[in-house]
Amino acid sequence: MLKAPAKFSFLWAIALLLLLASARTLPAQAGFVQTRGTQFVLSGSPFLFNGFNSYWMMNVASQPSQRYKVSDVFRQAAGAGLSVCRTWAFSDGCYGALQQSPGVYNEQVFQGLDFVISEAGKYGIRLILSLSNNYHDFGGRPQYVNWARAAGASVNSDDDFYTNAIVKGYYKNHVKKVLTRINTITRIAYKDDPTIMAWELINEPRCQADYSGKTLNNWVQEMASYVKSIDNKHLLEIGLEGFYGDSIPDKKQFNPGYQVGTDFISNNMIKEIDFTTIHAYPDQWLPGKNDYAQMQFVQKWLESHWTDSKTILKKPLVFSEFGKSSKEAGFSINVRDSFLNTIYMNIYNLARNGGAIGGGMVWQLMAEGTQPYFDGYEIVLSQNPSTRSVIAQQSNKMTALAHILTYGKNLTGKSHYQLHG
Repeated sequence: MLKAPAKFSFLWAIALLLLLASARTLPAQAGFVQTRGTQFVLSGSPFLFNGFNSYWMMNVASQPSQRYKVSDVFRQAAGAGLSVCRTWAFSDGCYGALQQSPGVYNEQVFQGLDFVISEAGKYGIRLILSLSNNYHDFGGRPQYVNWARAAGASVNSDDDFYTNAIVKGYYKNHVKKVLTRINTITRIAYKDDPTIMAWELINEPRCQADYSGKTLNNWVQEMASYVKSIDNKHLLEIGLEGFYGDSIPDKKQFNPGYQVGTDFISNNMIKEIDFTTIHAYPDQWLPGKNDYAQMQFVQKWLESHWTDSKTILKKPLVFSEFGKSSKEAGFSINVRDSFLNTIYMNIYNLARNGGAIGGGMVWQLMAEGTQPYFDGYEIVLSQNPSTRSVIAQQSNKMTALAHILTYGKNLTGKSHYQLHG
C-alpha cells in the first residue's frame, strides 16, 4: 500500500474537521451522479459512498399503512451516513406484483415505488433500481419465459429470456414503462429524477446454456442500448456478480471453481455500461471452507475486479452485495461485524490508494416488523448498535476521503488519483 505524503495527511485532518462539523447536516447535492474515467463524480467533485440493499421497499410501500417502515430505514440509514440504496423496480406475475401480466401494471404497487423514490430524496439517499431478476423470486426470468410460452412462443428454458424475441419485447416494454413513469408524488419522470443514481438491467444474471458469457453479452448490448435510447441521463450497470468467462481464460482462476454464463470483462466492455459491479457470498460459494479461507477468497475477488476495472475496463467498480448470514454455523454479531469491517477496510484502502471504486453496499437493511422478508442477512440498525457503528465508521471514512480528493484537486490542480494512482 502507498504511504500518504504529508500534504495528504494535512488534507485528511482538514476533511475530518469539516466532516465532524457538518456531515450530518448537509443535504444531498443536486444533479446526476456521473462517471469520469474510473471515478464517480457529483457536481464535478469525486463521489464516494457507503450504501445498502433493501430489495423489499416497493412491495412494503404498496400498502400505505406500512410506508413508515420504508421511512424508518431511510432515516436510520441516513443517520449512519449511508447515501446509496439498491432496491427492486420489478415484481412480475407473483402475489402483489407490479407487472401482473405483460404490459399490465398494478397502480397501487407503482405508487409504492413512487413513494420509495420520493422518500429517498427527502433523506438525501440515491437509488440504484434493478429492472428484473435472474431468479423466480418476484417473477424474474422464469416468469417472462412462462408468459411467452403461454402466448404460444417456442421456448425451452429460462435461458430463452436472453434470445427469444417475444421475451425480449416483454422486457423492453417493462423498461420503457418504468423509465417513463411520472412519479405521482414528485411529478417528476423517473428518467429525469436525479434521486436515481443508476439503473440495473437484471439482478445476478446467469446463463446455463452458454457459460462463455457470449449469449449474455449480446443481450446486454441490446438492452443497454435500449435503456440509453430512452434515458441518457442516468448511469447504467448490468447487475453482475463478477464471474469471469472465456474472454481472458487466465482470469477464471479467481472464480469459486465454476462459471455461471457471464464474463466480467467482455460484458462490462460494452460502452453503454457505465460502471462494474461484483457480489460476494463466500458462505454460499465456498461451503465447507472456514472463515479465514472465505475471507481470503473475498479479498482476492475484490482486488482482481478492482484491478480489471481500473486497468482494462477503465470504469469505476461498486461492491454491490455482501453480507454474513445468521443461518451459517458459528454466526454471531461479532463475527458479522468483523466480516463487514474487513470488507470495508479493503474498499477504503483501494479507494484511497488508487480510486476506481465508488463504495460498497451491504446486504441488507430491514425495518422492524418486516420479518417476512428476512433471509438471514438482515440488519435492523435500531436493534444492532455494534453493526450500526461499523457501518457508520465506514460512511464517515468514505465521506472524509471524498473531501480529501476534492480539496487535493483544488490545491494542486490534480486529483489524488492523478498524483498517486
